[in-house]
Amino acid sequence: MAAASRIYQVAVPTPLYRLFDYLSTGSLAAGTRVRVPFGKREMVGVVLGEVKQSEFPLSRLKSIAQALDAEPLLPLSMMNLLVWAADYYHHPLGEVIHTALPARMRQGRPADGSGVTVWALTPEGRALDPTVLKRAPAQKHLLEILAAAPEGLDAEQLAQISPRWTVAIKSLRRKFWVTPQQRDSVTVSNSDIQGSPQLNPGQKSAVTTVTTELGRFRPYLLHGVTGSGKTEVYLNIIEQVLALGKQALVLVPEISLTPQLVERFARRFRAPIAVLHSGLNDQERLNAWLAARAGKATIVLGTRSAVFTPLKNPGAIVVDEEHDASYKQQDGFRYSARDVALMRAAREKIPILLGSATPSLESLKKAREGAYTLLELPDRTGGAGMPAVRLLDMRRLKPSEGLSLPLREAIAARLDRGEQSILFLNRRGFAPVWMCYDCGWVAPCRRCDAKLTLHQKRGKLLCHHCGVEQAVVASCPACQGVSLHPLGEGTERVEGALQLFFPRARIERVDRDSTQRKGALAEKLRRVHEGEADILVGTQMLSKGHDFPNVTLVGVLNADQGLYGTDFRSGERLFQLIMQVSGRAGRAHKPGEVLIQTRHPDHPLFAALQQHDFHGFADFALAERRDTGYPPYRHLVLLRAESPAPGASLNFLRQARALAQRLSPNDCVVIQEPLPAPMERRSGRYRAQLLVQSSERVSLHAFLGRWAAELADAKFSRKVRWSLDVDPQDMY
Repeated sequence: MAAASRIYQVAVPTPLYRLFDYLSTGSLAAGTRVRVPFGKREMVGVVLGEVKQSEFPLSRLKSIAQALDAEPLLPLSMMNLLVWAADYYHHPLGEVIHTALPARMRQGRPADGSGVTVWALTPEGRALDPTVLKRAPAQKHLLEILAAAPEGLDAEQLAQISPRWTVAIKSLRRKFWVTPQQRDSVTVSNSDIQGSPQLNPGQKSAVTTVTTELGRFRPYLLHGVTGSGKTEVYLNIIEQVLALGKQALVLVPEISLTPQLVERFARRFRAPIAVLHSGLNDQERLNAWLAARAGKATIVLGTRSAVFTPLKNPGAIVVDEEHDASYKQQDGFRYSARDVALMRAAREKIPILLGSATPSLESLKKAREGAYTLLELPDRTGGAGMPAVRLLDMRRLKPSEGLSLPLREAIAARLDRGEQSILFLNRRGFAPVWMCYDCGWVAPCRRCDAKLTLHQKRGKLLCHHCGVEQAVVASCPACQGVSLHPLGEGTERVEGALQLFFPRARIERVDRDSTQRKGALAEKLRRVHEGEADILVGTQMLSKGHDFPNVTLVGVLNADQGLYGTDFRSGERLFQLIMQVSGRAGRAHKPGEVLIQTRHPDHPLFAALQQHDFHGFADFALAERRDTGYPPYRHLVLLRAESPAPGASLNFLRQARALAQRLSPNDCVVIQEPLPAPMERRSGRYRAQLLVQSSERVSLHAFLGRWAAELADAKFSRKVRWSLDVDPQDMY
């Protein structure tokens, strides 16, 4: 007798707000991947569970084509978290689960880790005298490096040594001097383990407070000034988590922070560390993910999406730089990794530590109200003082290439003393505008409501929003004049100006353009730490987490950028950014100085920065938010829409608003009029948005559930691409 078919609900990665019923004669647990027929193709879905009956007759149900896992790939705790995330962010569950899986798992590949390829010397290579390669310096250099690394080096490590390592390795391999080997994807450091330095009273108190609560959920906000030793607090807490046989998950906002943290963890713990970020290839990510899931990696360190990594024995979660907007996904499934981490910690019954020198106003308010435990580190370690902050009034100072005379003199003084300087300008490229001085024409992006940025070294005009590029025009398309000039400064222009002002200085530019090559950022940071650079000029990549002991001067150029932005968070973001980058100045016995160029020296934001008064600024900003009805005093949702047709997005939002008004009789949910986005046209699509506000989260989400379901089924919604952004981090 044939086995009776069972009905399983499967989440499939489609934009539909529903699960799909399939038949199977086998037993399938929740969290198991399956291959299912969907329309005219097959897709990889994940089983949610078995149901007794379907809303459709059995004759209409299709059968599961193949079960891809012998046991559930996702544990029940992670499945429940993903269901919560889909409900909270009102996003289709199939796409939410799809986001949480490594790319190879989404493709239906086996859940097998193959290790990492490393290159090591053969016995013949170890016996070779490197001087025989004096006419091939790249090969000679790699041979010497590999001789000092008997365990071998992987592609990422080799790329940091030489951008042309692949050519040299091929030559060495043809001579049978090197060979590829498979190394376990999660390794344990062989270097000498460094003990914990003596903690100051604030650090001791923070560590004790958290570690006495291991084994239960409690959220902590660690507010420590820059240089106060927050990372050392993380390390001491994790040390005790590992001693209990548990795993620790550490989230960082950007890839650039990952290598230095991995190195610091590896120097401290003889423990397997799994790293997850978008800079890894698909196999590397899968290896790390599987090691964390199996409990093999006791420390898991990664960027935003690492929050969905399964852990066999979760013990604690750390979210570094918790205020950073990078934790919020800005397209597709628009989740906040910080907020998901908080819910995950609550469900796993483990403590979570949110760390920042400039906490978000949302987190600070919760700490002040007692929902989070506030831990303060008010002093820098090693007896270092906070840097002196001086405002340079640019209404009275005439800059040259964006640099005022007092700032240039301060840089010269550091060069004379053998100290380093950082110049911060959050604008890459040479100049943000290419302008005709005869008629006022400026080079526009043909796909966005934005101007093209001049990148002089590339000889291109680039759009920083859609990526379009074109050659620099030599004559004005509007008046045929030839008086075209760059207007304003970017990091590339400031770098060139510094080379003219200080021709003997060694200058490093750190921005997205100069660090595109794999290993480029690590190499630049190495040169800074080893004293091979005198001046750093860069964007916000320089502001986070870097410890430069010899930097005693930070210059902030164009500090007013964002002071009066269209987003209600502009002031908060500007304060956080300047305070973070200012914190790079001064360590230990070398006092630091920060010079801020501004045309608004009387603004209260700059007064708070001068006093290093985060709480004073927060009081001012929170009062402003309370009076205007913005977070953290009210909850926001944006319905975003875009279309290649002008007007289509606004038409959709007007119909969506009419639908919302019928579904929301509750006065606590306020639905604003739809408006074009601040940048209406981007990447050739016209964008608009509708703001929903509420003081009651429960009522808001009850309404959103009904609204999202109705919108998904509405015919008028098929003419645009739309998404709900719950707790938006920008209004742009």
